[in-house]
Amino acid sequence: MGFHCGIVGLPNVGKSTLFNALTSTFSAQAANYPFCTIEPNVGRVPLEDTRLIKLSALEKSQKIIFAQMEFVDIAGLVKGASQGQGLGNQFLSHIKQTDAIIHMVRCFDDGDIVHVDGSVDPLRDIDVIETELLLSDLASIEKKITSLQKKAKNDKAAAQELSVFEPILKLLEDGLSPLSFYQSCDEASQKIIDQMQLISMKKVCYVANVMEDHVISGNAYTQKVIDLANSRGAPSVIICAKIEEELAQLDATDKRDYLNSLGLTETGLNRIGTIGYDLLNLMSFFTIGPKEAHAWTIQKGSKAPQAAGAIHTDFEKGFICAQTISYDDYIAYQGEEGAKSAGKMRLEGRDYTVQDGDIIHFRFNV
Repeated sequence: MGFHCGIVGLPNVGKSTLFNALTSTFSAQAANYPFCTIEPNVGRVPLEDTRLIKLSALEKSQKIIFAQMEFVDIAGLVKGASQGQGLGNQFLSHIKQTDAIIHMVRCFDDGDIVHVDGSVDPLRDIDVIETELLLSDLASIEKKITSLQKKAKNDKAAAQELSVFEPILKLLEDGLSPLSFYQSCDEASQKIIDQMQLISMKKVCYVANVMEDHVISGNAYTQKVIDLANSRGAPSVIICAKIEEELAQLDATDKRDYLNSLGLTETGLNRIGTIGYDLLNLMSFFTIGPKEAHAWTIQKGSKAPQAAGAIHTDFEKGFICAQTISYDDYIAYQGEEGAKSAGKMRLEGRDYTVQDGDIIHFRFNV
């Protein structure tokens, strides 16, 4: 299991450069003109976890398999996208399929890179994108309500759906996200809303793209982005997409040296990945052995059988118990045997809520 993050923003803000860096494939065409990306590029990348590296070293695992995350590089949106400008309808439909949004914002001056509006203004640029996303949802809800109004008089299910979508329409007309409304709904109403895949309800991480000189301290542009994100309770991160692209070409040792020379402790991938996990309420548990050290991604709050199902459906169907050691205990007692001797290995049943970093061996019978 991974998760899908759509990278959105105006043309020429650095989305394709970031995508190239994150996936290390350089498959997205990065060019200095709008709409150089016509189809969404999709790349699945490993999310480096230092815990898994330490665990693999203890057990001398032959291979490390990190958790996976999927990025979708969506072509630059422009004002009027919700009415089809710049192939907008096509690109907006791609965003609907993602789980969260990485909203990339240009926070650098460069006369050699064209800005579609002629100047750099992060707040204006954010507003352009978010307005188009909201207008797209507004059009979808208006169409849905028109259809439901015809059925509601004689159809209880349609009447129920109408009662759910009408307050959402009001929020969208007022320029507001319906996310808070969704969170206050009962489960039945949430399922009705989920069918619409509303873009304005997706959780967002704002990524401020800067030149190398500002990757540590930021600048006046990035402060505006950070302040906006904080006011909305959303995460934000400052990166230099060009640096990330350079890092992607290096081996592990050279990458670490380059990061150190820049005063950075981790890549943009890991920072965005950590935020993405938080956005989507995800976490990892591990399976460790001589052949491989493997991270598995699950929703926070998952029970042991659900975690087993992340490995294989048969593990969930035939679940017996979960032989569990916490990450801290596994490290403190130098592996499975040490933790077991110290009484730190537990046999957990169906009601056990898996904790982030648990090392688990599942017992099952099919």
